[in-house]
Amino acid sequence: MRKWVVMLGVMGLILGVYGVGTGSCNEGPKVIKLPAPKMAHTTVVFPHWMHQNVLKGNCGECHHSRTADWKQVPYKKGMKIQKCDTCHNKQHPNPKLRSVKNAMHINCRGCHKAMKKEGKKTGPTGCFGCHKKK
Repeated sequence: MRKWVVMLGVMGLILGVYGVGTGSCNEGPKVIKLPAPKMAHTTVVFPHWMHQNVLKGNCGECHHSRTADWKQVPYKKGMKIQKCDTCHNKQHPNPKLRSVKNAMHINCRGCHKAMKKEGKKTGPTGCFGCHKKK
């Protein structure tokens, strides 16, 4: 009987610690679908849940905000996360960041390439890893 109580206590502690460490990973959609602008490619299916798990709930690795004069502000816990095209649109002063496509290519591919260089398992770095041909 005592062994069961100890075992249940240890399991509860493990689950409690695990739950605290991954609690923020449950925010937002599990999958985000990004329509491909060219008809030759299919919609990009972005596994948001996977990135949350790999980044251990550190939303600031991808998400950020901006000031009134378009300077990037790092994400802080509790900050409202808006859709990318709230800022990445024709009003953006930097022509390279006027589209979600360009912003994601810079941020996502940059991160994937850096992880690959470090020898870590990562997502695609080439076009057809995300953009499947129809």
